[in-house]
Amino acid sequence: MNRKLVFLDIDGTLISAMAKPSPQTVKAVRGARAKGHKVFLCTGRNMPIIGEDIREVGFDGIISSAGGHVEVAGQVLFDHLLPEETIQECLALFHGHGMYCRIENQEGIYTDPQMEELLKNASADPGNSELIRMQKEIEAGIPIRPYGQYPKKGAYKICFTSTSLERVEKIKPYLEESFVCVVHPYGDSSSCFNGEIIPRGIDKGRGMERICEYFGMSRDDTIAFGDSMNDYEMMQYAGISVAMGNACRELKKMADRICKSVEEDGLYYEFLKMGLI
Repeated sequence: MNRKLVFLDIDGTLISAMAKPSPQTVKAVRGARAKGHKVFLCTGRNMPIIGEDIREVGFDGIISSAGGHVEVAGQVLFDHLLPEETIQECLALFHGHGMYCRIENQEGIYTDPQMEELLKNASADPGNSELIRMQKEIEAGIPIRPYGQYPKKGAYKICFTSTSLERVEKIKPYLEESFVCVVHPYGDSSSCFNGEIIPRGIDKGRGMERICEYFGMSRDDTIAFGDSMNDYEMMQYAGISVAMGNACRELKKMADRICKSVEEDGLYYEFLKMGLI
């Protein structure tokens, strides 16, 4: 197989719910790189919460904050913070509609205290890897600071939670000119609806494009693996898109291929099928 650029989401794709990468996953990533392919993380996480257990697997670069930060071998190709004025306008909109937020910047994560309580008591849809990850972060004691400590110097991303889907729908028209509003999967009995707003023109797909430009390669040379709706632009851009077996229905519908779930080492077996290892 010709050299490929392979992009991997983290939560629900590379790992399951804050677990460590499995031995088979590590074997797949390192084996693909040994064959000359380039493998990248492509995640909604901001850089401070990409743990060493993930980094030490070995990657050729990282797209983090859903495209807000792009680097190859430690060289930063792109870094974009939303202006603080924009952050405050969005927060006022969310808070004005009774919704709670999580802000992610270069230093870490800051949340409304009500959001943590809502997450603790939420029943997550099995396909909502983002909600499951946030719950696991709380359980694991990962440092998440209260909004009162937020330095107000701009941020990469805002995530939101709401007890009502109607509130989420009401805020969308105010955001649609500047942002894509992503709502993650939820069940019929959901008491917590969560999502994130992604700046238009700055997403995982655009991050992939920047890396293709860096290597002088075509999008036809790219393969992307994902599981949730914040992977949509990444999957749309890729030459070959692969949805995990545990992916949400919407992503499976648009993917070129569907592999086994993350719990079944889907990455490893699909790498084998595709000749990457």
